[in-house]
Amino acid sequence: MKAVLAALALGLCPACFILQAADDATTSQLPPPPAGTEWRLAWADEFTGAKLDPTKWEILGDWKRRDGWWVKDDAYLDGQGHLVLRTRKDGDRYTCGAIRTKGRFEHAFGYYEVRCKLPQEPGHWPAFWLMCDGVTKVGDDGRDGTEIDVVEVPWRDGTITMNLHWDGYGKEHRSAGTKVRLPGLMEGFHSFGLLWTKQEYVFYADGRETWRSTAGGVSQVPEFLKLTEEIGQWGGDITQAKLPDEFVVDYVRVYDAVPAAAR
Repeated sequence: MKAVLAALALGLCPACFILQAADDATTSQLPPPPAGTEWRLAWADEFTGAKLDPTKWEILGDWKRRDGWWVKDDAYLDGQGHLVLRTRKDGDRYTCGAIRTKGRFEHAFGYYEVRCKLPQEPGHWPAFWLMCDGVTKVGDDGRDGTEIDVVEVPWRDGTITMNLHWDGYGKEHRSAGTKVRLPGLMEGFHSFGLLWTKQEYVFYADGRETWRSTAGGVSQVPEFLKLTEEIGQWGGDITQAKLPDEFVVDYVRVYDAVPAAAR
């Protein structure tokens, strides 16, 4: 049975620090909703069944991506309630999986959460992020679209990173981000979340706040979700990896803050 939802009041933390692991990283831990509101589930995928739901996800591939290839065969369900994004060596190339909700589910604001188990080998990295076409536009800062990296894990030392990118990917590109140490990161499942309001972004790991930012002016437009693996030197030397390796996702959930019901 999938994890039960719970609320946890959390405090602001510095930009780069060691974060104590939550007592129970297997439960979904919703942050307090904005004043006068309560959380309502807007969209979710628990990854049950035999194959990915095509009304929710596009499987990316087959095409070149950084130092590897996104290949459709590397994104699949394991039949036990999990999405698997696999990284492997296929002849003289390295391949991995990626999916997105573009054209299926695009949303602005709310709380976005993934629960996942991270890969163990070097040379590739998993990520949960939000994206839209407006990210490539220059001007109006990130209000017309920001790449929001809820979590990326290029290293295997217990460090995660969260980042924002706006004003395209050329000479006008701007970004902000942070790193967090999370003891026990490479063991078992962990949850990572984003509270996105019109005024700010607040990031969470295992139910605890890790970073808040208004960088780029905060995106005001709907964005789609992405779950990806990527191969490149940022993650280390892929030739040293014992493959295949897997990024395993238990669920993705999106909540809206709606007016609180009268008690």
